[in-house]
Amino acid sequence: MSAEDKNINQGSLQMANAKPSTDEFIKGLWRDNPVFVQVLGMCPVLAVSNTALNALAMGLATTFVLLMSNILVSLLRNFIPKQVRIASYILIIATFVTITDYAIQAISVELHKSLGAFISLIVVNCLILSRAEAFASKNTLGKSIADALGMGLGFVFALFCLGAVREILGSGTFFDIALFPSGFQEWVVMILPAGGFFTLAIWLLIFNVFKERKQKDE
Repeated sequence: MSAEDKNINQGSLQMANAKPSTDEFIKGLWRDNPVFVQVLGMCPVLAVSNTALNALAMGLATTFVLLMSNILVSLLRNFIPKQVRIASYILIIATFVTITDYAIQAISVELHKSLGAFISLIVVNCLILSRAEAFASKNTLGKSIADALGMGLGFVFALFCLGAVREILGSGTFFDIALFPSGFQEWVVMILPAGGFFTLAIWLLIFNVFKERKQKDE
């Protein structure tokens, strides 16, 4: 085999290895979006998405915990006994949630108060535990990172969509910047719990309709 053939084979192998990681990243953003498709993590989705800032902060915090947990679980997957794997995963997740909690408190006390107990509840977010159990514990570090980033950013996207709509209609602002004249009548229901369910239902409808049309076009 010539040197040129070897280079071609090596390049093809690298492309083949890169494709699965890319697929794992993209699936979390669109095909298997954790909120709009799998409907996971509904507690923070509905509770803290009353403003765009709260939604973005919670989404990024969850993404950080998901990413770091996936990394550690993947690295330790051959060392964690099967009998205590769930307890081990929760301990790992709780460690990074504690780090996130203190970091948010150090950055902004007001933001920390707005998110409240829902920061600590990231520990029991079924999205994070499910990715640790179903994916990171069975796959390599690279795939686990791609999966965590895809799912995490998909979660951020979904929360931000809800938070933006609820803040604009419920408060007339976007990141606390007024968008409408003083005579604008806010839809107060949008920043209440009922508004969270209503906005989620609308986004689920839009997402599913768009997804079905795209599948028909393909």
